[in-house]
Amino acid sequence: MSSPRADLPAPRWLVHLLRTTPTPIPWTRAIRAAIALATPIAVGYLLGELQLGALVSAGALPTLIADVGGPYRYRAHRLGWAVLAAVAGFALGLVTGGNLAWSISTVVAVAAVSALISAAGSNASVAALQLFVFTVLGTGQHSLSVAAGTVLACFACGAVWGLVVALAGWTVHGTSPERQAVAHVYIELAAMHSAQDDATSLAARQQLTAALSTAYDRLLTARSWLSGRDVTYRKLLNLLSASTPAVEASVAMVNAGARAPRDVIEHFTALATAVLADAPLPPTPRGEHPDPAVAALYRALAKIGIENERQRGHRPGPRQRVREWFALLSSGPLTWVAALRLTLCVALAELVSVLLPIERSYWITLTVGIVLKPDFGSVFGRAILRGLGTVVGVGIGAAVLGIGTEGAGLVVLVALFAAGAAIGKVRNYGILSAFITPLIIVQMDLTAGSDWPLVLARLIDTVLGCAIVLVFGYLLWPGSRQPKIGGRLADVADTVAEYVEYGLRPATTAHDRTERSKRRRRAYRGLADLRTAFQQLVVEPSPAGRQAAAWWPAIVALEQVTDAVTAVVVTIENGAAPPAEADAQLLTCALGELAAAVREQRDLEDADLPESAELAGVADQLENAFDAVRGPDLTRSRFSFRRRG
Repeated sequence: MSSPRADLPAPRWLVHLLRTTPTPIPWTRAIRAAIALATPIAVGYLLGELQLGALVSAGALPTLIADVGGPYRYRAHRLGWAVLAAVAGFALGLVTGGNLAWSISTVVAVAAVSALISAAGSNASVAALQLFVFTVLGTGQHSLSVAAGTVLACFACGAVWGLVVALAGWTVHGTSPERQAVAHVYIELAAMHSAQDDATSLAARQQLTAALSTAYDRLLTARSWLSGRDVTYRKLLNLLSASTPAVEASVAMVNAGARAPRDVIEHFTALATAVLADAPLPPTPRGEHPDPAVAALYRALAKIGIENERQRGHRPGPRQRVREWFALLSSGPLTWVAALRLTLCVALAELVSVLLPIERSYWITLTVGIVLKPDFGSVFGRAILRGLGTVVGVGIGAAVLGIGTEGAGLVVLVALFAAGAAIGKVRNYGILSAFITPLIIVQMDLTAGSDWPLVLARLIDTVLGCAIVLVFGYLLWPGSRQPKIGGRLADVADTVAEYVEYGLRPATTAHDRTERSKRRRRAYRGLADLRTAFQQLVVEPSPAGRQAAAWWPAIVALEQVTDAVTAVVVTIENGAAPPAEADAQLLTCALGELAAAVREQRDLEDADLPESAELAGVADQLENAFDAVRGPDLTRSRFSFRRRG
């Protein structure tokens, strides 16, 4: 198969960098952010205490930064730890900010600790970021005319206020996020069947994978927090589980080029409506169809709504989570290397802030810490977007100061900036920076006074911070520009091989069918994560970015292999005889060879593929995957693969 050029032109990587994530605008989250950050300033204005109102508004920032979609219990846990870490960090910075030696030592130590804490998971990572960010911000508040105790009390009140606003809908919309997630699966199924061309169909299938993963994540997370009164969550989880055959049959249909009847598409839409409204499920469409793929889908639809109890997962206790974290820290050097890079760059930023005569230069350290966060994707991309976003944000902040907005106008601007930051958080990091910068500038203006030179100093600080990251944390850091996609591609190939092993064997018990479904979800989730890693690295003009672009045909080919396997699994579930064990073993060995060759950076060896008719589609797609890895343009950009004549 034809391969794309391995050298990605600069204009193209810039386009990838500036592209926004095609997710729905989170209007509810934007409104909550506007209320949380603008209300304290409005109250302060009415009471004649704008400075204190701005401090309370700053305390609500952690919930804006940390909030995500999901079950309320999960969000309460995530935001609670983030708020606690922010208050602790702010207090630590406030106490040590008056002493230069203590301040620098504290910030550097917190940077190291936060990087290590990030390895414990998503919630721990967000809390660690808040700990670092507000420790740095706290060190810059010691010069305020307000007593330190009052400053901390206002910040803590703002943190609690932000938490209350973020979770205010819990009492009336307790299961709304989970219902929306399940309904989204049916909406994506309808969209996939309505696609008119292959490109749209492929994009819809990828959206379906993401929706299915999100739905399972939300429901399993929600149930792990409930102590027994979980009938609603149980029904939603059972419904989602019963929909798995329909998902598999739909993917098989699309892969075979078959079109779904109109009543099937309408049924998926009706299912989404019923789930959202907590109404009875619509009647299942009945029909006979000569196409086996369509007939399999009709049979799968009949299973939706049938109650099948799922075994409840065990939620690990605090001790077990701590042991897992220590095991992760001791399992390899990656976490320690990331912590070392962050610590050294933060120490360098602190040194620069001391040597250069820049007022409130803690912004340099803040930029370095946020951009170099170990688990937030491309360092290069975040540095560029942070710089561009801050330039725009400083321009907006300067305009606000130049106009001299006061009173109600100032409250409206803060609300707009907060809402824009909430939207930018899910769309593009540069948009987030563009809105969060003027928001903090306005808060600084109200707390400590600000003027045009100080606003321009924020731009200089950001440029210096991004320069430190790009030079010392990226260009000069060993291995930062080396390829990373190849190893992940090999891991996903192994995951697909496991799916082949479990999917093509007979499933005679409920446990076997559950294991098959788990392997399928794991394979598709791995492919989705691999695509995300590609999107993060393709923005870099380094060899890592160019090689990520060169691996793209292999990633697409591996997705098509997985779809072809799913098509065979559907036929087995609908009564077809499973393929011979020897043929399935040939596929597993071929995928293993592909993974080993990529991982070991060696030539692909010839692999025998099954010649049976039922596995012909899988074999064809696997040959395409081998061709993609052996592609002539890829030999130059990844490692030497030779085509075998």
